[in-house]
Amino acid sequence: MKPIRTFAGACALALPLLFPAAVAGQSAGEVPEAVWSNPDGSVHIRSYSCDGKLCGRVTWANEEAKRDAREGGTESLVGTNLFRNFTQQPSGAWEGEVFVPDLGKRFSGTIRFRGDTLSAEGCAALGIICKSQRWTRVE
Repeated sequence: MKPIRTFAGACALALPLLFPAAVAGQSAGEVPEAVWSNPDGSVHIRSYSCDGKLCGRVTWANEEAKRDAREGGTESLVGTNLFRNFTQQPSGAWEGEVFVPDLGKRFSGTIRFRGDTLSAEGCAALGIICKSQRWTRVE
C-alpha cells in the first residue's frame, strides 16, 4: 500500500472521524499549532489557527505521496489544506472537514491530540469497519 493511500484509507474508507485529546499544555479552545508526520513519514502537516478554527496544511511530502495526489487530481500536494474549519467540541475533540488529496474528496472528521501524538480513526458501515492512524509531532 502506498504511504499516502494508508492515510487516505483511514480517512476515506470511513467517512473519517479523526479522534485525539489535548496537546500537553494546551488550553481548551486553543488551537494546537505543530507539525505532524504520518506513520510512514511520507507527509507532514502543520496544524494552525485559521479564523479561530483548526486547519492543517501539508508542509512537506515525498515524491510518491505527491504522485499519488496528482493521480487523484490534486496537482500540488504541498500547500494543500487537508484539515479545514475544525471547531473544538465540549469533549475536547475537534470536528470539521478532511480533504483526501489522492481521492479528491472531502469528508467530515474529528481530531483529538494527546501529547506528541495526533490519533486518527475513521469508521464506515455504521462503525463496523474502522481504520486508525497515529501521526507524531516532528517539531
